[in-house]
Amino acid sequence: MSKLKMIAGGMLALTLLAGCGQAQPGQEVQPGQAPAERKTVTVLAAASLTESFDELGKRFTADHPDVEVRFDYQGSSTLAEQIKQGRPGDVFASADDKNMAKVADLVSPPQTFATNRLTLVVPPGNPGHVTSLHDLGGKKLVVCAPQVPCGAATQKVAQVAGVGLQPVSEENDVKQVLQKVVAGEADAGLVYVTDAEAAGEQVQVIDFPESPQVVNSYPIATVKDSQQAQAADEFVSFVRGPVGHEVLGAHGFDVP
Repeated sequence: MSKLKMIAGGMLALTLLAGCGQAQPGQEVQPGQAPAERKTVTVLAAASLTESFDELGKRFTADHPDVEVRFDYQGSSTLAEQIKQGRPGDVFASADDKNMAKVADLVSPPQTFATNRLTLVVPPGNPGHVTSLHDLGGKKLVVCAPQVPCGAATQKVAQVAGVGLQPVSEENDVKQVLQKVVAGEADAGLVYVTDAEAAGEQVQVIDFPESPQVVNSYPIATVKDSQQAQAADEFVSFVRGPVGHEVLGAHGFDVP
């Protein structure tokens, strides 16, 4: 090969390498940044969705590698109030329709994606000898506060059963109720069947016949002021789609 051909070949190689490092049309690259910035979607979700949404977040990210999903799990009433006060977020998933209605003007039309119901949990061995709602008199009972969806459901199920409950503690979300039972600080607690399932052998489940008569619907919606509306809408669709049904069902939810 002549020296002239070698020089020409080297110049062509350098030109091709330089082209590889250039941004494509419409792609703006900032110093120190990858060509495509990763989006972050913040999901404000009822505490009872913790395990199922953690799994859905991983599955969603696997399908959408340019999106990071961050969760904040609290009582639905607390999250609704935060949204009303202007808290930034992209998606709201509530454990009841009532708290979603509080922010109706701040979110897209909500869509039901799951339902849930209550059950009794007791420490292993059932030291309080609880067998039904009618055995709770004089027991150390822990429930959710009335403004929380699981607390409102507790009041309704007590009315259906015709019992008066006298809890020793009312908690801000269902996970706090569960934790007190797990810690042995209560003889019994009223939680969702999904939370009882998530606790596994840490608790003993006492189902009761009135439970199916009080069912909570779980709506989900994109927050109107979302800075990542498209990605938020995609997450909502993912939750309501086949993968969402599979994961939620596996965690004990009933799905539409």
